[in-house]
Order: sequence, then C-alpha cells, then structure tokens
Amino acid sequence: MAPVATNEKPTTLTSVQSLKGVNTQVINAFYSPSVGDNGDDTYVHDQFKPVFPDLSWPPLEEVKVTDRGLSADPEKKSLLSAATKIKHYTPAIGTELSGIDLRQLSDAQKDELALLVAERGVVFFRDQEINIQEQLALARHFGPLHKHATTPIPKVGLEEVHVVYNDSSRRPDSSTFSKLELWHSDVTYEIQPPSTTSLKVITGPEYGITLSSLRYALYSGLSPGFQTYLEGLKAVHSGVAQAEGSRAAGIPVRRKEIESIHPVVRVHPVTGWKSVFVNPGFTRRILGVPKAESDTILNFLFHQIAENVDNHARFQWEPNSIAFWDNRVVTHTATFDFWPATRHALRATPHGEKPTSARVAKDRQLEIWKQQGLEIPTNGKTYSSKARGYND
Repeated sequence: MAPVATNEKPTTLTSVQSLKGVNTQVINAFYSPSVGDNGDDTYVHDQFKPVFPDLSWPPLEEVKVTDRGLSADPEKKSLLSAATKIKHYTPAIGTELSGIDLRQLSDAQKDELALLVAERGVVFFRDQEINIQEQLALARHFGPLHKHATTPIPKVGLEEVHVVYNDSSRRPDSSTFSKLELWHSDVTYEIQPPSTTSLKVITGPEYGITLSSLRYALYSGLSPGFQTYLEGLKAVHSGVAQAEGSRAAGIPVRRKEIESIHPVVRVHPVTGWKSVFVNPGFTRRILGVPKAESDTILNFLFHQIAENVDNHARFQWEPNSIAFWDNRVVTHTATFDFWPATRHALRATPHGEKPTSARVAKDRQLEIWKQQGLEIPTNGKTYSSKARGYND
C-alpha cells in the first residue's frame, strides 16, 4: 500500500528559507536537494514553492498494478484523431501532440496515452491549463501515486507532488558533479519504480531543456552476444546516497532508504519489448561478477545513455508545457544553463509493476523493421558488417 503520514507528531513543514542558516555539508549536489529560495513571496506560484515536511512514513509494500496501456486500442485512434498535429521528434523517441486538452481526455484516450508513452518513451503537450489536482487525477489513472521520501512538496501540502524548483539564489556548482551523474530514471531503487510519469512546467526559463534517452534503443544497439549476457544479470539500485545527501543538507528523510535488486534487462508489460534497466543516478553494482567487470559494464551503459544521440529527444520547455515519460524505458536529465532564471515544475509519479526479466521478450527495433517489411539482419544483428564512412 502507498505510505501514509503517521499521527504520532504534528506535521512540520520546513521551508527552504528556514534552512538557509543551517550548517550543512552537501555531499553531492545531485543527491542533496536544493535549499535555494530567493524569498519572493509575491511570486505568482508561491503556494507551490518547495517545503520539506518532517514526517515519518512506513516502508512501501508491493501492490498490484495493471498497466492501462493493456486496455488501449493498439492504433490509438481516439487519442490521435483528436490531435491537430502529431510531431515525432526522432524515429526512436519523442512525440508531441497539439490540439488536445488534457482536462478533457476520456478513459479510452488516457489508456491510449499510456500506450503511446510506452511505445515512444516520452510524449509532450504545450499550452495546457490542467491544474495540479487535475494532473494528479490523471496520474492516478495510470497507477497508485508515489510519495518521495526526500524531495520537496508544495507549500500547499500535496504530499504526492514532487516539486522541481531552481531560482537565482543558488547557482549550480559544476565542481560537485559531472553531467553524466545527472542522467537518471526516477527512484528506481523502489520495489515498484514509476511508470507513466508527468511533469508540468509552471515557470520556465527561455533556455530550459530536458533530454530523454530511450533504453529500448540502447538494448537494440548492442551485439546479440552482449544482449544475451546482460539478460542474465541483476543490479542493485540504491536510495542510500539520496537519503544521506538530504540528511547532510539538514533535510528530513520521511521514509527509511532502501536498496532493491532489479534485472539489468527488463520487459515492458505492454509493448513486450526489452529495455536495459540501469541509470547513473541510482544503479550501483551488478551482482555476481567481479567489481571491475561490474564497473566497466555500468560505465559503458551509462555513457551509451548519455552520449548516443540517436536515442535522444530534446524538449524546449515553455510555461504550461507538460511531458509524460515512461520511467521503465527512458532516462532523462535537464540542462542547467538557465541560471539565474527560475525553473519551477510539478511532477506526479505513478508506481509501475515490479520489474521482470526479459528473456522471452522482443527487440523493439527488430519488431519495427518487421512491421515495415524490411529485411532482418542475420542472427538478429542490428549493425552492418560492411564499413560505412561518415560523410557529413
């Protein structure tokens, strides 16, 4: 069951302003939540500024989740016919739909949205007037909502809302983290990591960009032998560093941190496609192999996530833009080139199913080639044995 606040003590909301005088040791900028707040209480979205409630929640327990994409029309006619424009960002990842009001979606269209996100990794909408209560209601259609143990919630006290907030009061310090470390999939250390997650930007800088990397495509780009090797492995995903970072910053940790073991290659419950399931933010080690081997494999996969631009979608945010991504198959990061502007967004995060291994699942790229009537490479190889020059 989803965690609930206990009644053992009154709820205390710790604002970011009250933490400014705390003598903190920020051990890692990625894992220590920002305590920056410029103190502008005339800000139009002041009620959604971040606070850190001092609560104690019980551990999460496994719950049954049935992905709504399983109920969707495979052709997604109801959703796509309502759009005035459909824009695919790349052949692999990212779709933007125009002309749809998310507040007016039918249950059938919601199911089709879940399927589209599962297939395309991330789906974007602009000019959406959907408010946070409506965003939460839509997210609940996809599954029970996650409550984050360390990150801030809005001042108005919505515990199921994850606040993303940066303003001029705290300049990013690139000496404390590398850009590679910023790539992550949300809270993969949980027993049931998130599924169809949504993020709406309510205040955005001119240059705010999120990059998403599709791990279906990462799997498809590997050699068949390496694919088979990875399919037999499991890895540890850890929330320890995130919790320790919060404590070092003087921020309450609302649920005891955990580590979970998940397959390195998982199968999506709706598409049936295989996806590499590791990320720099939370995957710590591969079990059952020497540490040097684990480090080498993870480092290779992390760099593929961050550096293989064929697998990337870049989204330029505007106020009232909203993104839906599938945490099971997408890793993401944000650019931090917008300081001193303000970036403020609200996230709703449904739990997905417990990850399962992928030995009987399918390779997304091979399935798409079959649908297109193209010749499948010998032995399932997705690369050519003939040299091809770079001619740009």
